[in-house]
Amino acid sequence: MHVHFLDPYRPRPSLVHALDPRVKFVLTVAYIFTCALTPLGAWPVFILLYSIILAVEILSELGVRYVLARSLLAAPFILAALPLIFTVPGTPLASFSLGGWVITISAQGVERLASIAVKSWLSLQAAIVMSATMPFPDLLLAMRAVRIPRLLVSIVGLMWRYLFVLVDEGLRLMRARLARSGESDQPGLKAGGSLAWRARVTGGMAGNLFLRGFDRSDRIYTAMLSRGYDGEVRSMPLPAISQVSWWVLGLGLLLLVFLLALAWVF
Repeated sequence: MHVHFLDPYRPRPSLVHALDPRVKFVLTVAYIFTCALTPLGAWPVFILLYSIILAVEILSELGVRYVLARSLLAAPFILAALPLIFTVPGTPLASFSLGGWVITISAQGVERLASIAVKSWLSLQAAIVMSATMPFPDLLLAMRAVRIPRLLVSIVGLMWRYLFVLVDEGLRLMRARLARSGESDQPGLKAGGSLAWRARVTGGMAGNLFLRGFDRSDRIYTAMLSRGYDGEVRSMPLPAISQVSWWVLGLGLLLLVFLLALAWVF
């Protein structure tokens, strides 16, 4: 079963796709760490970091709109940091009363929220470009090549594969519900019962989905063990990193270190 939103790899004849997976993984992790370690309010450095990821998006031929649309996944995490504008002490920008409380919006809180939003947004774009320019098995091989513990790589790989199992079971439940649901020909009459009844049915489906997914994943894992699975994904040896890839890796790391030093100095 192919589910496009769980399998974002998009093959393209671009320079970014041709780059060695190990180099892309290391540079992506280094870029995310650079965004995370950049101090709050370092807007010139944030602009330079965005220029880098924008150039990579153009070179990858994925389309800037494609990456920006998927980067909206950072919105829930940004909303979780929204209380910072009220809780961080600093120069007040505005105040309003809410019942018996006086809530103040501080400039430092707004700066911290904006910095966290930009960091999350840039980091997510880098992860999207990485996942869209190499297949998931290549990502696992790159993680093993940089000496990430085998157990962690196995957990990531199994988690990704079992997402498809969970989606497949969810689609089966949806088909079963549609097969047992009726619709009236009368205009304005909705199918199904009341809102409380629908909520109760949805809760039952969620519990059923968990049990069915757990049972099927256990059967799949037992089948893997019977075929000799021991936690290590066997594959052909990776080819040596080309000289061009080494140059890209070195220059990319130097650029990120320079931007991080620039952010902390100024």
